Amino acid sequence: MGEQRENSAWVRRFHPAPESSVRLVCLPHAGGSAPFYFPMSQALSPAIDVLCLQYPGRQDRRLDPAIENIPDYADAIVAELKPWLDVPTAFFGHSMGAVLAYEVALRLERDGHSGPIALFASGRRAPSRYREENVHRRDDDGIVKEMQLLSGTDSRILGNEEILRMVLPAIRSDYTAVETYRSEEGAAVRAPITVLTGDNDPRTSMEEAEAWRAHTTGDFDIHVFPGGHFFLANHSEKIIEIVSKKINAVGS
Repeated sequence: MGEQRENSAWVRRFHPAPESSVRLVCLPHAGGSAPFYFPMSQALSPAIDVLCLQYPGRQDRRLDPAIENIPDYADAIVAELKPWLDVPTAFFGHSMGAVLAYEVALRLERDGHSGPIALFASGRRAPSRYREENVHRRDDDGIVKEMQLLSGTDSRILGNEEILRMVLPAIRSDYTAVETYRSEEGAAVRAPITVLTGDNDPRTSMEEAEAWRAHTTGDFDIHVFPGGHFFLANHSEKIIEIVSKKINAVGS
């Protein structure tokens, strides 16, 4: 089941579960990295084989050219994931990761490959809901302030500011990609979509979260949590329960 892909630059398998009959691919937020999902991988293994994506331009991929648009990001991820689609696979994406999960799912379904059995869209408004945002055009201090706004004082998310500034080029590229993104009008995936959102997220309103309903021809459900953009940091146990139950229900 894809053992040869273990050390891929894109795919991190922190807790390999080769005997599992289902798989979950986790896609980080703008500026995020694969270890953000280490706790989820640890909690779901060995029942679910979890793959965490590592985008270029950060951590051990700091010298790899960053990507500045969602279509190129999605195309690269599709190419990486095709060898892993030998078992039913779900996607979990937070913020920019939710947009990428959706675009990757669209591509896989249209290309005749196995699309995801479920798509979890966390902390992001629906692809068809736009805001005029220009974080990617700010100076370094402006980008750091945006990251601080979204993460609050939670060092698990923001990390050391000195380290954060080292990866600012990758963060800027991510923001460029997601802020210039425009979805295809009327597009929808067949995969059921589960939305998770914070009730005080400055970047996603309840209406914008509910609008994901129009982007699937399958089932839709939404879970609202107390908190801001990174609400999931304080509700990991409940979110892991939701993910596990959904995957077991659709993957059996």
